[in-house]
Amino acid sequence: MESAIAQFLPLILIFAIMYFLLIRPQQQKVKQHKAMVEALRRGDQVVTQGGLIGKVSKVKDEGELEVELAEGVRVRVVKSTIAQVLSKTEPAKE
Repeated sequence: MESAIAQFLPLILIFAIMYFLLIRPQQQKVKQHKAMVEALRRGDQVVTQGGLIGKVSKVKDEGELEVELAEGVRVRVVKSTIAQVLSKTEPAKE
């Protein structure tokens, strides 16, 4: 019985190392990205995964944003394709 545990110990250690070095950090990164996307609001300056920089002009419920790239040039963007928020707007005070 002891030899069976001794044979599987290296495999268990490799899995534990893989979990803490690869899987867990990736899960945290996904969670942070999801929180960033959910916190987007009108006026935020964003960068898409395609490298386009623009300002959020409208947040839609269907997982889309309307981003203004230049004066009068607005495009629809899927929320999950936002790579980075360059500047956030302050929340409106009531």
